[in-house]
Amino acid sequence: MHTRTLGHDLRVSAVGLGAMGMSQSYGPNPGDRSDMIAVLRGAVDRGVTFFDTAEVYGPYVNEELVGEALAPVRDQVVIATKFGFRIEDGASVGLNSRPEQIRAVAAASLKRLGVERLDLFYQHRVDPEVPIEDVAGTVGELVQEGKVRCFGLSEAGAQTIRRAHSVHPVTAVQSEYSLWTRDPEPEVLPTCAELGIGFVPFSPLGKGFLTGAVDPSTSFAAGDVRTTIPRFTAENRAANQALVEHIAQLARSKDATPGQVALAWLLAQRPSIVPIPGTRRIARVEENTAATRLPLSADELADLNELAGRVGVRGNRYNEYHMSLVGK
Repeated sequence: MHTRTLGHDLRVSAVGLGAMGMSQSYGPNPGDRSDMIAVLRGAVDRGVTFFDTAEVYGPYVNEELVGEALAPVRDQVVIATKFGFRIEDGASVGLNSRPEQIRAVAAASLKRLGVERLDLFYQHRVDPEVPIEDVAGTVGELVQEGKVRCFGLSEAGAQTIRRAHSVHPVTAVQSEYSLWTRDPEPEVLPTCAELGIGFVPFSPLGKGFLTGAVDPSTSFAAGDVRTTIPRFTAENRAANQALVEHIAQLARSKDATPGQVALAWLLAQRPSIVPIPGTRRIARVEENTAATRLPLSADELADLNELAGRVGVRGNRYNEYHMSLVGK
């Protein structure tokens, strides 16, 4: 596995693993916890060293799962987690990035993960009620105290990134980014490049759509987050099918999968980009990590760069509420 550097010194595998789906969002959760532990440990065996979780996934149980799975290889991996949601009665009910809350979450996450220091601690969503300078300052204090190694932001806008970075260095910014979600390109990616901040795309495979595994006839299970996303209505899936068919055609010509092409495209955008596709299956881990060995020519990259604009993408990537939390 190739490695890349987020910020100045956080060295990670070129492709990470997002663990959220092991505990929520994609229909019924796996019945056997040991199966997910095997996937996480199997990912390490295949060179993955970067894992993403959050207190709100579950809530709480995803951090416990990741912590237990990676305990035997703790010195080989980087674990990212997040603060910023207010959780009551087992559900998120809004935002909370007040300094005392950040400290409380850090303490709880350290315990659930079973670690002495959080490698990368993201603000999950920007809280308009708390100045970002206060957030960055509080995380900076946790860094000084040895409880956190690096500070990150998720779905933040360019000006927020600059303000936070002026108080304490931001190591990584995490946002949705893929061949059909290009929102970070105009402002966020250039800002990260200018400031030396790594970029971590989540949902790099379009929540499964870019793999070709989802089509207009797909039925989603109860509890699958895609039932709430406008981009995944049957009508919009049909409209967006031309995008994935083009990717699949290129994949066939290279003896690869559509998902590998989508990840290889991301990796080619900037050397500081580290996607974190999620999965519950070790076969998908193997497929995703193989994307680091898939060469794309300049002409192929140029064609893919123009694809979404040429073909079009129908539907928002979040529902109205979650779109309201993006890009602040």
